[in-house]
Formats: sequence, C-alpha cells, structure tokens
Amino acid sequence: MATSASVSSSSQSNPQNASGLMDPYLKSFFPLKSTADVVKIFQYELQKNSEPDLTLLSVITGYIEINLTSGSSPAAGAHYYSNSQEIDACLNSFPILTLEVVEDLYKKFQVKLSVIEKPKIRHNASGAISGGFASKAIIKKVSDIIYYSLIRSTLKDRAHLQNLYSYLSSHKLDCFGVALGVVAGMQILGYRDVHLAISEDHAWVVFNPGTSSGSGKNRTRTPAVYETIEVTWHGKGNEDKRGQDVSAAVESHVWLYLNGHSVICDRYMEVAAIVSSINIALTPNSDCLELAELQQALLWLLYDLKHLEKYPMSLGNLGELEEVSATYKRPNCEEIYKEAIKSARKYYENHHVYPYTYQGNYYYRQMNYRQAFASWANASDVIRLYTYSKDDEEIYKEFLDIANEMIPYIMKTESSGHSARSILRDSECFANLLRFYDGICQWEEGSLTPILHIGWAKPLVNTISKFDFEIRSQVIIYCAKEEEEYFQNVSTKSNEANRKYIRSEVEKGKEIASTSQLLDGNKFKKDEPKKTDIPTIEDITAACGEKILNPDFLLQGGGKLFAEQKQFKNKRNSKEESRIEKKNTVQADMKKSREFESELSQNKVDNESGFIFQQKHPIITLYSYKMKGLKDLLTAEKLNTHAISLQVTAQSQVAGKKVRSTNISNQSGQSGFTTVNNNSNTDKMHSYQNASNSDLAESGTRPKRNRRE
Repeated sequence: MATSASVSSSSQSNPQNASGLMDPYLKSFFPLKSTADVVKIFQYELQKNSEPDLTLLSVITGYIEINLTSGSSPAAGAHYYSNSQEIDACLNSFPILTLEVVEDLYKKFQVKLSVIEKPKIRHNASGAISGGFASKAIIKKVSDIIYYSLIRSTLKDRAHLQNLYSYLSSHKLDCFGVALGVVAGMQILGYRDVHLAISEDHAWVVFNPGTSSGSGKNRTRTPAVYETIEVTWHGKGNEDKRGQDVSAAVESHVWLYLNGHSVICDRYMEVAAIVSSINIALTPNSDCLELAELQQALLWLLYDLKHLEKYPMSLGNLGELEEVSATYKRPNCEEIYKEAIKSARKYYENHHVYPYTYQGNYYYRQMNYRQAFASWANASDVIRLYTYSKDDEEIYKEFLDIANEMIPYIMKTESSGHSARSILRDSECFANLLRFYDGICQWEEGSLTPILHIGWAKPLVNTISKFDFEIRSQVIIYCAKEEEEYFQNVSTKSNEANRKYIRSEVEKGKEIASTSQLLDGNKFKKDEPKKTDIPTIEDITAACGEKILNPDFLLQGGGKLFAEQKQFKNKRNSKEESRIEKKNTVQADMKKSREFESELSQNKVDNESGFIFQQKHPIITLYSYKMKGLKDLLTAEKLNTHAISLQVTAQSQVAGKKVRSTNISNQSGQSGFTTVNNNSNTDKMHSYQNASNSDLAESGTRPKRNRRE
C-alpha cells in the first residue's frame, strides 16, 4: 500500500497536457483483480498530494459494476446467497480490469474535450501549479459535448448509467452521470474551481469565477461566492435545464434544490459521490454480493478519511449496506443512521429528508414501530419546509409508500393482537402519526398541484380509527397561531368564533392539569340518556357566526353552551381595544412557545427521534390548515370518518409564498403559513395514487435499493 510520503512526488505534471495515468506508480496497481486492488488504488488517489482523478475512478467503478450486473460477466447473476459455495463462485468471478482498457477510454475522453479552450496555467510563489477559472460558457460547451453525444433513447434515469465507463464505452448516461462527466471533464482540462452540487435527487455544477482587480502584471483574481449552472436534465429527459442558473429554483422553496442546503462537494466528496452512485441491484429484489462488498469497503475508506462527514446520503447508503452485512468492529447501522441525521442538522440546518426515512425504514424492518413513527414524523417535519412541485416525484413516492403501504401494514400487524405493548395503546405513536400528516399537509400549501387525494385519505382514516378514544384523547393538541392573512380569507360567518376559540385554547395552554379531567366532563356516559337541551351540531354551527362558545362548557360540560354576548361586546367595544388585545395575544403566544420549547428540550430523552418518550400526555402543535381543521374531530369519542376524509382532500392552494417564521419545537426548525384559497380547481389529482411496492409486503426484508444519487 502506498503512503502519502511515497506519492508526494507523483502527479506533478501539467494538467493541461497530461493525465493521471502518466504516473508510473499509478500504473503499478494494474491489472485490478479484486476488491482489495480497487480499494488500494482509491486510497492512493485520495492520499496523494494532487487531486484525485475523477475520470479514472469513475471508469474503474463503472467497468466493474456493468460487468457484474449486465450479463456480460459470469458474475452477472450474483446476488445475496445463502450457499457458501455460490458465494465463493461469485467472489472468484471478479472482472479483471487492465491498464490498456483504462488508458484507451481516458484518451477517448481527452480527445472529445480537445476542442475546448484550456486555462492558462500559472505557478505561484511556492512553485505549485495554479489552474484557471471557469466560465459559464466553457462549462456549457463541455455539457454540450457530453449531452449531444449520448444515444437519444437513453435520456432517462435507468440503472447502471451513472458512470463514465458507460459513457465512453456506449454513449449512455443518466442525469447524474452527465453532471459528473462535466465536472470530470473540467478537471481534465485544468479548471479546478468547478465542483459538483448534489441535492437528494438532482445534481448541478458550482464554480467560482473570481473577481478581477488591478491591471497588467498586477492583475489578480480573488475568490467570490460560488456561481451555479445546470448541466443536465431532471425527470424523464424532456426537461433540459442546461445553462440555467439554479438560484431562482432555490428561492422557489422546492425540495429538489433543498432551499440552498445542497451538498457542495470538494474533490474528495466527489469521489464519495462516485462510490455512492454505484448501483448494486441486479433486479428490484436481488443485489450483487461482490459489488455490494466493493461499495461497502470504499465507503468505509472514505469514512475513515472524514470525507463522509458532510454527506448525509452517503452515510445512509453505508448504513443500508451495514444493515445487510455488518463489518466487524465497525459502528452498527443504527449508529450510522443517527450520524447521517447529525450531519444533516449540523451542516444543512436539518433540510435533508432522507436521513430520517433511512432511519424510519430501518426501524420498520426491525419491527420497532414506535421509533419508526417518530422518524417518519421527523422526515415530515423537514418536508414541511418546502412547497411541493412536479419535480418532487421521488420524495412524493417515498412518503406515499410510508403512508399507504408501511403504516397500513403496521396497523394490520398490530391489530391482530391487543397487547399492552401494542402501538395502538401508545398515545405517542398517535401524536407522531398526526405530526407526519401535518407536515405533508403543510408541504401541499402553496403548491400549484394538490397532494392529498382520496388515495391518501382512506389509509389515514383507517389508521386513525385503529386508535381507541381513550388513547387519542391523551394527546394534547395545540394549533399554531394563524396569520392575519388567513383570517381575511376564511368564511366571515365563522371567522370571529374560530379566531377567539383558537386563541382561548392557546391561552389555556398549560393550565390544563390533566387531559383526562377535560374528557370526563365532556363525554356522555352510556347508562345516562342524553339531555334534551343539548344542542345539535347544526345549531352550534349556525350560532357560531354570532356567538362565542363558553370555555366552561367545553372544559367541564357545565353551564351554558355560549358565553354571554354582553360580556363579549364589553370586552371589544372599540377597534383600538381589539388591536391592543391582538398585540398582547401575539406576545403571549410567543412567550408560551418559548416556554414550550424549553420544556421539550429538558424532557427529551432521544435527541435523534425528535420526540418526547414516556410522557403521559404527549403534546404536539399542528401547523397546517387542514390538520388544524381536524383538531376536534381527531380526539372525538366517535370519529366522523367522512368529515375527516373531506377535510384532508379539500383544496388548500394559495397564491403567495409560505412565511418561514414559525419554529417547530424539537424537530425540524422552521416552517410557515400561507393564505387559503378555496376556489382552486378541485379536479387536479396526483398520478401516483395507485403506486405500490411489493417489497413492503413483508416486514424485516432487506433495505430497498431503488434510490440513486
């Protein structure tokens, strides 16, 4: 194994005229015959004085991946075996990669790029080589060379098309492969300021053109803020984004661009992206053992060198591999999933969704359903920070799988036996279920396309109905403060009553000593006939426009249904008093919110789950308009499933952007509100209603591996 000292003098050639393959020591690694050989050459590239060669490393991993999965190698049929002899046969069929193959492909890429202007190379005072600065025009030219040389029928995301071997051997690439190819091509040309930017489902390029100052020989360039440029497409290949700046897309608050919290790679993180993009799948239900072993070994190499610290998706990928096949004396998969969450919180302000779905799906497979509900709710707390768009197809399907496949399976399993430890007897699970749907509903707010159609509503209603009234009633639900814009758009008939009712609930806050006391005063006992003077729901609805409900009646069931109208008028005898009261209420709400967050931070026992465990009466705050409208229905003794379904599927589109100003306690950080427009087209429905995943039919199966960088 080469050490950093032994390679200190390597690869000092002018990058304008030479490739990394001219290093004599590098050539000594070939031919590559095993996983160990590949790990050695990766370690050499990562520890040498000059940058790791992206083209070389992508060609190596691509050659091995395609030969092991395409059927052109005896190992192409390898998968996770239980027979040791079959495993040995797979290990012995590792494809041999010679130096000649790599050199031919490398030179082919250089020839393709030969028409591009190369930067002027300078030597600084210490003698080190300084590369030039890229421009959008040059990056676009490299993108054009790659894009227009692809076979048109392959302009879509298919398996095993993300590496440069696929491009140089058959002119096939997916969208990630194009972005990687552009960055690798700019590196070959000598532009060292061009890097890969990666969200959870997209990739583009960032570069630093610098700023010019001085004149003549004294003219210098100093670093500036990264500029951005799209170099590929997204989706089904018919939405070419190349040449565009991503700043407008970032400002639109769509998940695809993570609100400016994407992973900005250095050269070593770009190597991590190459390794993470290896697709080990043979079919949707079988993986190649040899390829998984290679990917796992390379990720541990990058992990040890601290290159995964700021890359949550790669950590999640490593966690999945460890879940299937644990490495001796290494952190277990659960610890790695927690580390991915820690990375997302520390470096990206908790704007990454997949670390939580990685964790939640792991707990699901382990049948630890309490923890799974908490992790999924945390994932939903992140997605509420965004506004849904048509580009969010992958994360939409992720949440659809959880809501319509995994959670119903859990409910079916837990309903088969009513043990004391069942999650159906756990009010915290019910609270996390509400938090999960609240985040999705808020994600929908402000979107041009609705999310929650009847295909979402039916599983939700069925799941809620599995929790008894005794369990649901233990959850203390607060509603976040409505913005003034919201009050201007709701129905004027019930506007004032709704506003005063919600405010009174907030003011009561922690004065409620026990939820059970509240419930005992309201519910009807079965052995007592209903009193004839109890008003019907129609009467209450009709009167809410002119009267306000009596808090004593709501809390204890005594007294009159409505408060004295005279008292109501005396308290608000002028617009000035109303304005002062509103100001005081807002200040009180903010104070209670801070006190509530402080209490949560003191009582939290599991920082990774983001929820209080072992609490008798779990407390949650609802932020979305749909879920706030369901507050009373969710804790009612008899569920009105039809009303719940109608509320969930109602349109909640808005005209403006979300207001990112409300802190969500103990989970994702920021969220916001918008105005409601109930006149939107109700015929728009999402096309994934019938989506399903057969892998979810059985708990405890291997991790899904259908996600690619």
